[in-house]
Amino acid sequence: MAEAQYDFDVLVIGSGPGGYVAAIRAAQLGLKTACAESRETLGGTCLNVGCIPSKAMLHASEYYDAAASGAMAKLGIKVTPELDLPAMHGQRLDAVKQLTQGIEFLFKKNKVEWLKGRASFESADSVKVGERTVRAKNIVIATGSSVTPLPGVEVDNAKGRIVDSTGALELAAVPKNMVVIGGGVIGLELGSVWRRLGAAVTVVEYLDQILPGFDDDIRKESNKIFKKQGFEFKLETKVTAATASDKGVSLTVEPAKGGASATLEADVVLVSIGRRPNTDGLGLDKAGLTVNQRGQIEIDHDFRTTVKGIWAIGDVVPGPMLAHKAEDEGIAVAENIAGETGIVNHDVIPSVVYTMPEIAGVGLTEAQAREHGEVKVGKFPMLANSRAKTNHEPDGFVKIIADARTDRVLGVWIIASVGGTMIAEAALAMEFGATSEDIAYTCHAHPTHSEAIKEAAMAVTGKPIHI
Repeated sequence: MAEAQYDFDVLVIGSGPGGYVAAIRAAQLGLKTACAESRETLGGTCLNVGCIPSKAMLHASEYYDAAASGAMAKLGIKVTPELDLPAMHGQRLDAVKQLTQGIEFLFKKNKVEWLKGRASFESADSVKVGERTVRAKNIVIATGSSVTPLPGVEVDNAKGRIVDSTGALELAAVPKNMVVIGGGVIGLELGSVWRRLGAAVTVVEYLDQILPGFDDDIRKESNKIFKKQGFEFKLETKVTAATASDKGVSLTVEPAKGGASATLEADVVLVSIGRRPNTDGLGLDKAGLTVNQRGQIEIDHDFRTTVKGIWAIGDVVPGPMLAHKAEDEGIAVAENIAGETGIVNHDVIPSVVYTMPEIAGVGLTEAQAREHGEVKVGKFPMLANSRAKTNHEPDGFVKIIADARTDRVLGVWIIASVGGTMIAEAALAMEFGATSEDIAYTCHAHPTHSEAIKEAAMAVTGKPIHI
């Protein structure tokens, strides 16, 4: 129970995937816990305007595209689809409502008090939430991240011309032309939604290839697949200015390494160049905290900050900005606060792009692995996988990177219709220190997409069966 001078044993600031999980786990461990959240609903960016609503739109638009493109006709199902965009938005909002209310139910079930309002530090152990000031023995900063602005391009979601990821979920009509600034995960996912519904989509990326941080083979193959789907890419290109009007947006672009500028016209422009930690307005200076050059709060292995009793997790600390990474850190930080041992293996954090096909990876890229020594690589195409073949899903492959000496798996990269689900097997194998031989000699059900992982593992030693 909370000591007399404290209102709570644990106060979590932010109710996103990291924050709400930390609060629930702390309460389960017997700590008097509160969670401060300024939104009208719990769940943070992920549940309200990020992971969940975008997947609802991706799923619905995938069905529409399958019908409109003739893919269903190949299966003997002839339909003439009619888009009901308000209904599609409706099912998105319903999914968000159900899940955010679910978090509220879990708070009540576990006796986590929801402090409604924006939080800011008054001192190292006191926080003002709205008009109320509370003291906590332990404070966990889990405030997440927000969209990184692009100089010269002003986002105005209300007007629906230059939007960020939140505004791109709310478009009332399908644009004829959409320009996506940024070839990362969010841009490609939301670009896919509107392309499937009828928009011509152009992606402008500053780097020489899309999906920075992913394995090079995956990046190149993904580019080919998206082009086949109708995406246009302008790589090594930067946007320097944007002018919006009632008729659309005029973008000024130029080569990333310098050169003559050009103009791109679009009905809607989506700015998706990354995210930045939410630390402004927290009053970190009053708590004795500072941020690094990237605006992140530095922590130790146990998620402690430099100030005793203050912890931090999720997007506000170094590492990938991923909901599942934040969730694992939420469990771990609560266990550490309770005197138990909470650990997150940051070397095994999977990443997924929920396009069609899905793109997933865990561990090192081939280039990263080669920096540490000699490696062996095995690849297996989904075209040769029986389940992918029968489902008319030939695009993609599985790639496994293993240490040449020990055979230990260092990285797994997948492009497949269910790659986001398949990557869990790879992550589990790597968590247990598996070798490619371990995976190769593990029986996989037939016919499944996951057999491609087995075959890729066999290919590491040059012995795949079906190619």
